[in-house]
Amino acid sequence: MRITDVEVHVYAWPRPKPIRNGKYTYTTVVFNLVHVRTDEGLTGIGWGGATASTRPGEVFRSLVEHFKVALIGADPFTYRRLWANMWLPKIVGRRGLTTQVLSAIDIALWDLMGKAVGQPVAKLLGGYTDRIPAYIAGGYYEEGKGLKELAREMEENLALGAKAVKMKIGGASIAEDVERVRVVRETVGPQVKLLVDANNAYSVHEAIAIARKLEPYDVFWFEEPVAPDDYRGHARVARATTIPVATGENEYTRYGFRDLIAHEAAAILNPDAQILGGITEFMQVAALAAAHDLPIAPHGAQEIHVHLVTAIPNGLLLEVYRETVDPLRSQIFTEPLRLDKNGYVRVPDRPGLGVEPNYELLQRYRVA
Repeated sequence: MRITDVEVHVYAWPRPKPIRNGKYTYTTVVFNLVHVRTDEGLTGIGWGGATASTRPGEVFRSLVEHFKVALIGADPFTYRRLWANMWLPKIVGRRGLTTQVLSAIDIALWDLMGKAVGQPVAKLLGGYTDRIPAYIAGGYYEEGKGLKELAREMEENLALGAKAVKMKIGGASIAEDVERVRVVRETVGPQVKLLVDANNAYSVHEAIAIARKLEPYDVFWFEEPVAPDDYRGHARVARATTIPVATGENEYTRYGFRDLIAHEAAAILNPDAQILGGITEFMQVAALAAAHDLPIAPHGAQEIHVHLVTAIPNGLLLEVYRETVDPLRSQIFTEPLRLDKNGYVRVPDRPGLGVEPNYELLQRYRVA
């Protein structure tokens, strides 16, 4: 089997209301869908890249055209060689969108390999377990969304089977956010895990201040308290609070995670295969974390990460998004993942990633 083409389709749709975290506002969803095609008629899919842009897909598409030169005619099962052939930091850069495009291509290669052998990606990677506990991410700031609306969102999460939820902090005053956390804790009760995420919004001193005020609410983790490159700052926050610090969604490659670990910056790592270099690189990060007895709770893209976090012995939690984050979230794929009554998500038993894009729906939103 040989690769014959690599192409990308770009889709974009507006959110009914912009959502905001501690640092960023999101008005539009952008979905960059990569297809790796072969001479045997099999196609692997991967997706990723920018979530919002005034010119969605333009740079992404150009980078796919750049990388495909290293792929055409190659055997997709030589994935490590292909990754190395694409990874030329002096030419394409070591971080940012270039690595995210490489990630989407690598994800498509793994989907393709799974389809070729008739096995889920999770089994190709080791198949440690067939299900994983999940949390529903949300709790964003929105216009007109007060404490009552926040509580209602969390009640809806519980009704879907969630035994863990995540909310945003850092976009309001410390006093306001402490009150928001109190309301959510009272809404979900003492048995549900409550995670908070600052999205790099705080200085070290601010992060320590709010962490100490949140300790009475039994917070499961404090995610990205400070800037992603501030490893020492993360470590200072971690030493100052009893709440475990989690980070890594904005980190790139095994080398970035090596440095995070060396600085003892986090108790929980949140790698994202769509950002750090794909599934190939994710598994190296997971092994590095295992060597330091650190758990992995991936960021984003539940359809991809359910395979990865169940393939490893140090998998902790799966992040799950619903329509509160993206109005089409449950419709992008023809068979969306769902939580069971115990708050777990089961790995699809279909070949590859086990999902099929809803092309009929997506076609309405294609922009490139």
